[in-house]
Amino acid sequence: MNGSTWKALRIGDLVARTPIVQGGMGVGISLSGLASATANAGGIGVIAAAGIGLLEPDGFADFLGANIRALRREIRRARKLTKGILGVNIMVALSNFADMVRTAIEEGIDVIFSGAGLPVNLPEFLKVGVRTKLVPIVSSGRAAALIARRWLDKYAYRPDAFVVEGPRAGGHLGFKREQLEDPKYALETLVPEVIEALTPFAGEDAPIPVIAGGGVYTGADIREMLELGAAGVQMATRFVATDECDADPAFKESYVAAGEGDLEIIASPVGMPGRAVRNKFLEDVEAGRKAPYSCPYHCIVTCDPEKAPYCISLALLNAQKGRLDKGFAFAGANAPRVEKIVPVSRLVESLEEEYRASGN
Repeated sequence: MNGSTWKALRIGDLVARTPIVQGGMGVGISLSGLASATANAGGIGVIAAAGIGLLEPDGFADFLGANIRALRREIRRARKLTKGILGVNIMVALSNFADMVRTAIEEGIDVIFSGAGLPVNLPEFLKVGVRTKLVPIVSSGRAAALIARRWLDKYAYRPDAFVVEGPRAGGHLGFKREQLEDPKYALETLVPEVIEALTPFAGEDAPIPVIAGGGVYTGADIREMLELGAAGVQMATRFVATDECDADPAFKESYVAAGEGDLEIIASPVGMPGRAVRNKFLEDVEAGRKAPYSCPYHCIVTCDPEKAPYCISLALLNAQKGRLDKGFAFAGANAPRVEKIVPVSRLVESLEEEYRASGN
């Protein structure tokens, strides 16, 4: 490649002129504001379904109803703000997974991204004439092949694309703690592995697009992933530090303030490791001090409320609202590199400038 501009990301008949998927970030970090701004900048804007109803006044009293209502409203708000491509991120581990998928499809969402478990039954929610694209999020070629085979055998449906997420991502990670620094699981290793694993499932002259995420930070990083064969990239950390991110300014500023050594890998109550910005809340948890709570609804299948030292949904909700003394911010490995908060349009322009410069 030379220094010319990047190629568009194509997922079936969807064409994003900017080959960037803005990663879905719950609880309430990426809603209609961030998603629509990303879509307007030519990328794929993503609303996170996880815990979205907790932002409603009755979020704890009517968990199921509030989540459906909030997701429907955020999709509609985003549609009013952009004519671009919109997606929803729906974690398989959500106990209301089916409700969220049905709601997103009813609202005509362009893409459903789904990870935190294997979305083996996702195609069963589609009806004839529905144009919503289905994109699993995986952390290995083996998982990608398993999903592709299952979907083809059971539903005669070929996945529209895959996101492969490496161990430098923020939030919950699809790896064991000891794999996080192992070169075998580095994103630059995983991308070719997933592409190769999907080759047997590709149509004639139509490979399944692979989108690389987890640690992609600069335009040069984007070029590296595209040169490895990725069709696009997923980025989340960079989009937190934007004017349009739906989190409280204090949440965004925690990224700006973070330095090297301020991130840690936590043992999440949902049974996965996660990467977060260290703060007093997490220090208290590590010291064995619990944050008492009652579980109004078992929102994550893998969470054991009886043993959890705190409610992760409540902690993330507090962080989203800027109450970082009662919660914490998930973040990718590159969060300490964030220096300032900028408009989404400027972020995308700078990434494209870096991309061009890296090809010279």
